[in-house]
Amino acid sequence: MSKEVKFSLVYRDMWQSAGKYVPRVDQLIKVAPAIVKMGCFARVETNGGGFEQVNLLFGENPNKAVRAWTKPFHEAGIQTHMLDRGLNALRMSPVPADVRQLFYKVKKAQGTDIARTFCGLNDTRNIKPSIKYAKNAGMISQACLCITHSPIHTVEYYTNMAYELIEAGADEICLKDMAGIGRPVSLGQIVANIKKKYPDIPVQYHSHAGPGFSVASILEVCQAGCDYVDVGMEPLSWGTGHADILTVQAMLKDAGFKVPEINMEAYMEVRSLTQSFMDDFLGYYISPRNRLMNSLLIGPGLPGGMMGSLMADLETNLESINRYFEKNGKPKMTQDQLLIKLFDEVSYVWPRLGYPPLVTPFSQYVKNISLMNVMQMLKGRERWSMIADDIWDMILGKSGRLPGPLAPEIIEKAKAEGKEFFTGDPQSEYPDALDKYRSMMQEKGWEFGQDDEELFEYAMHPAQYEAYKSGKAKHDFEADLAKRKAEKEAPKGTEATIGITPQVISVDVNGEKFRVSIAPNGASTASAPQESASTSQVQNAPAASGNLTNVEAPLEGKFFLTKTASETAAKVGDKVKAGDTVCYIEAMKTYNAIAAPVDGTIVEICLNNGDTVYEDDVMIKIG
Repeated sequence: MSKEVKFSLVYRDMWQSAGKYVPRVDQLIKVAPAIVKMGCFARVETNGGGFEQVNLLFGENPNKAVRAWTKPFHEAGIQTHMLDRGLNALRMSPVPADVRQLFYKVKKAQGTDIARTFCGLNDTRNIKPSIKYAKNAGMISQACLCITHSPIHTVEYYTNMAYELIEAGADEICLKDMAGIGRPVSLGQIVANIKKKYPDIPVQYHSHAGPGFSVASILEVCQAGCDYVDVGMEPLSWGTGHADILTVQAMLKDAGFKVPEINMEAYMEVRSLTQSFMDDFLGYYISPRNRLMNSLLIGPGLPGGMMGSLMADLETNLESINRYFEKNGKPKMTQDQLLIKLFDEVSYVWPRLGYPPLVTPFSQYVKNISLMNVMQMLKGRERWSMIADDIWDMILGKSGRLPGPLAPEIIEKAKAEGKEFFTGDPQSEYPDALDKYRSMMQEKGWEFGQDDEELFEYAMHPAQYEAYKSGKAKHDFEADLAKRKAEKEAPKGTEATIGITPQVISVDVNGEKFRVSIAPNGASTASAPQESASTSQVQNAPAASGNLTNVEAPLEGKFFLTKTASETAAKVGDKVKAGDTVCYIEAMKTYNAIAAPVDGTIVEICLNNGDTVYEDDVMIKIG
């Protein structure tokens, strides 16, 4: 009898691998019946990773979105699965244990069947609690091997890791080949080893098409006994996305596997609807380069999911570099030149940071520090001169055990900055927090929600949730989209302006109320009411005698006084010492702590939380 292979449509990851955003819930509900009608999917990926943060950025309630999106698949008998970052759950930074436990209860109640859990360092200590939490909540626990290609990541390494996770209670194993750089023969050997010892454990294979190995890898793993294969479909297959269902189905059918037939009328309907979502607004956040496969990705091994947002990041960083070059009489760079420098720097940085598998959040960390190195060196500064707090946590062991040793230059820098290495269980560094968030929600008069889902959302994404509740997130998104549309439609050689009247909203920042006027950069604001200093977060004090020292932005990003809801924000009148953290710049999904350069008193805070800041902008003044 022919071996049966089933398919999973990774509809969420299709979008995240192409660009910055995923469809709104009304669009997801519209496409779901057509996906069901295709008749070829045993599973659909409906949630995980940045999905819920994107909902919040739209101004949508993510809990309502998940419930509505999973419902039609359940009714059709199709399993739903989500991506879970283990210690980090649904965000870039570690999550307290009580929040992690609530996470699985909420997602099960909302209709998610399978938790696909991974640790970006392949540290099983970060995965094992999730196996227990998922099973306790009644979910299927699918544990991941994050696949990469290095001297450390051998067939034996991954085989032993799979055995350990199965013995810890994992119901299934996923080979998460997030960059698509796993070599086909090696992947087949890993699957064969798992199936030989644990023939009844289902194995699922996830890969990205970018470097070009994926179709060969799919055939190899299926011949070795793989049960499920993740696929994409046009217009979001290939490129930095996934192999298309049509190609994979035809290949496996020809190889003698039992595979489901595809309703082509429904395929074309899903294809058309997906394109319409791109035409509506999502295409404004998708780089045309992400629709191309690129063998250059074999070297740096950057994953498709990260490449989706990388090109957008590069645009901003290229502008910064070229402003610096123009100011110093140097010729401008092209995006291709910057991209090659970045890829070369990733190849330099990655082994020196201990070969962390390049998957969220550590792919972003390696990419961010590489890009920061490139930018600093292009401006005549030293490599490693800016390392964000979250990246230091990875280096020091607070996120988990690195697969390989750190380079001496990194160890020396850590010691020079007084950093201490950590060898304990990472979860122990992040105490329970639900009681704190319950109290904060009660103070604000916010409901905990069905199955405590709103409590969970606030505890998981505090800053984004507050921006969602205030309305700031939705307005910011709509303003950004309007700006992009205007820029695209404007004739070449002209600068688009957008006549959007600023919206004045109330924002709660660590218990303080601020009225903030919001408008996109360059918008026409003539008819807008003027905002007084007393209603803004911007704070001033009477002019101090003597010289003032400016705290200037060392990079571009978003200005924040705090990075977590539990921190106390700096304010005018506070005394600070040189080296004290006074604010943060959020850039490329990481928060960079900005220290006071001198002892003194904060005299002025020049920006509001969330304001865009450019290199050399004055953020705070110290007297």
